Amino acid sequence: MRSKEKKIVLAIAGDIAAGKNAMADYIEKKYGGHSYRSSEVLRDILQRLDLPESRENMQKTSTMIREHFGKDIISKVAAFDLSKIKNKIIAINGVRRLSDIEALKKDFTVKLIYVEADAKKRFERIGRRKENSDERQKTFAQFKKDHLKEAEGQIGSLKKEADFVILNNSTKRDFYREIDEVIKKIIK
Repeated sequence: MRSKEKKIVLAIAGDIAAGKNAMADYIEKKYGGHSYRSSEVLRDILQRLDLPESRENMQKTSTMIREHFGKDIISKVAAFDLSKIKNKIIAINGVRRLSDIEALKKDFTVKLIYVEADAKKRFERIGRRKENSDERQKTFAQFKKDHLKEAEGQIGSLKKEADFVILNNSTKRDFYREIDEVIKKIIK
């Protein structure tokens, strides 16, 4: 596959509840992209082990697998999954490490997009969503403590590596407008 024919992977990074899911969903609906969650590999493993799909279980599983099989093992599995997708644009939501992106660059044109939002706004969002079984009853202190865990700890460093940074503290309309501006720059 020649480089100009490579699929475009929009690697979306950001702290918990910054708007990564909303961004991936928007790209899927408006631009005909495919939304893929980086946690799909971990969720699949937890389902097969009949374990709850909690943030804690995903973090432990990620750490264990990476320690034993290499930092990029989950990205290699994701790249294999993505290679089967027919869409030209793929939004991979929840990139946590630079090594995740490096593994994808071998087969795809990758653009890193960092989404950020204030901690209070993000905490309000996890209260409204029902994504992980252990998020519904979290306090703000527990929410802040989650950011110190290994799987979350490297996310902030991705901001300085990002091709684009989007602030998501305002309305959905403003957020979508920002996404549209980024997409226009990527798909010239």
